[in-house]
Amino acid sequence: MPMPDAHGEPHEHPLIHNLGYAGLIPLVGLALLVWLVTSDLQAWVALALAAYAALIVSFLGGIHWGIGWSQMAQAPDSKTHFIWGVLPSLLAWPGLVMPPYAGLAWLGLVLIVCYAVDRRLYTQAGLGVWLKLRFRLSAVAALSCFIAAGAL
Repeated sequence: MPMPDAHGEPHEHPLIHNLGYAGLIPLVGLALLVWLVTSDLQAWVALALAAYAALIVSFLGGIHWGIGWSQMAQAPDSKTHFIWGVLPSLLAWPGLVMPPYAGLAWLGLVLIVCYAVDRRLYTQAGLGVWLKLRFRLSAVAALSCFIAAGAL
């Protein structure tokens, strides 16, 4: 939940902000590494990047289960967060079984789709304060996938 500032306005918690950016390290590092390694190692690096990106996409879906549970008392019949929460994992999985150049591009697209859906659902849940951070994290994550796909 966003923390209130001195004026009572919600703002990003510094720990969450820092952890979010730290989560980009494997994405950016592996995206750069896929360009630097020899061709016989590229497939392994690409697989590592695709696996991590798929985990991140699944994590983004899992957040919605937490939101859904936290709002259960106010809206016991609401299923939106629970339904959407499962879809990112299902969308990410094909990115792991495709050839790496296609799988990474697919995962980059899925990260963008997740952000687009979250723009609506976070706002409806009163969590719009997190969208600036989510945009930055999603943009770097998707770009990392696209840059790595371009190396293959």
